[in-house]
Amino acid sequence: MQAVTKTNFSFKGQKSLYEGKVRDVYNIDDKYLAMVVTDRISAFDVVLPKGIPFKGQILNQIAAKFLDITKDIVPNWKIATPDPMVTVGRMCTPYKVEMIVRGYLAGSAYRAYRDGARELCGVPLPEGMKENDAFPTPIITPTTKADAGHDENISKEEIIAQGIVSKEDYEKIEEYALKLFARGSEVAKQRGLILVDTKYEFGKADGQIYLIDEIHTPDSSRYFYLEGYEERQQKGEKQRQLSKEFVREWLMENNFQGKEGQQVPEMTEEIISNISNRYIELYEHITGEKFVKAESGDDIVKRIENNVSNYINSL
Repeated sequence: MQAVTKTNFSFKGQKSLYEGKVRDVYNIDDKYLAMVVTDRISAFDVVLPKGIPFKGQILNQIAAKFLDITKDIVPNWKIATPDPMVTVGRMCTPYKVEMIVRGYLAGSAYRAYRDGARELCGVPLPEGMKENDAFPTPIITPTTKADAGHDENISKEEIIAQGIVSKEDYEKIEEYALKLFARGSEVAKQRGLILVDTKYEFGKADGQIYLIDEIHTPDSSRYFYLEGYEERQQKGEKQRQLSKEFVREWLMENNFQGKEGQQVPEMTEEIISNISNRYIELYEHITGEKFVKAESGDDIVKRIENNVSNYINSL
């Protein structure tokens, strides 16, 4: 099984290449972005040394599917998916905030609550909640989008006061984020899942707000299994999760949390195959569809280059 961990293409009209933790983003004529979702995998802000076959295809296809089924709520950046691992879309100027929507007290929100916080990003939190309890209504806990290092929590009031996003635009993306979360929650319920929390990113082009980047993937969202949720809550048991949390757990069991001096445990063929299979499982649960592995031939990178070049040349 071949994993794509690096691309370095030269497309017609290409202005620049940005390499993120997982995505390689090509700027085409300052009009379009060709986003290659590689098979790189990150955890604890560290890109692991080996890629996971089919992970890029899985994330790209989940995001494309959810962009299509939410475009009645808000326009999005996607124009086409010329390759199973690539989305081409309109270039937008991103807002420098990520909209984190939380339906449940989980993850970092729970850790803050456990340590005594009763307000998160300016949002008051009810007393007497347990880990993984549902909020009365979903809340938004924005973070700044850091160019380097960690994103930081920030309140709506601070975002507007600092001029990071105008009041009018912020209230619009807040409204969009809650509607997207409601749609994602409906779809999750149909699949026997609970959408626990997720992040959305927005940008602007020609005066229009667009939803950008990925949406409702296991890398950007946390899901619980619906069946047995109430019972597990009543008994104080851990919830069954559908996210890449299992990768973090494997790393922690092997004494790695991205801290200085720690070594990433050996990624054997068996470990890589197991992670790949888990991502396929995630895809099938989240979409309700059978995952079809893309034809790889001898060289997946060449396939991607040909498919994207042909599409860009047709624009």
